[in-house]
Amino acid sequence: MAWKEGIVLQPYLPLLLMFVLAAGFAVFSVTAAPYIGPRRYNRAKLDAYECGIEPSPQPVVGGGRMPVAYYLTAMLFILFDIEMVFLYPFAVKADDLGLFGLVEIVLFIVSVGFAYAYVWRRGGLDWN
Repeated sequence: MAWKEGIVLQPYLPLLLMFVLAAGFAVFSVTAAPYIGPRRYNRAKLDAYECGIEPSPQPVVGGGRMPVAYYLTAMLFILFDIEMVFLYPFAVKADDLGLFGLVEIVLFIVSVGFAYAYVWRRGGLDWN
């Protein structure tokens, strides 16, 4: 009986080997990097990195407002990411869904269009 179970699991062997290879590469990369990487440290490399802005020793208490472009960029990413996640399965099964599926996808695209128009109106697509 044990050999029959081996035959059933045989199609998963390449997947298992891929996971083992990926884990081995990750472990090797993390453990080998300190030994083969350059060791030229200076003050700039040891400082904290804050998105290209010089770090300040004092925290900004009640600091300035964040530009709305950051939030609009995040909204754009989420908007189009979710749109693709929902449009792909629809495209695969469009024939099976019929009129109900067509109505649902049109409502979805209209709601995505409203979000797109909002971001466009707020200047989220101006990359200055």
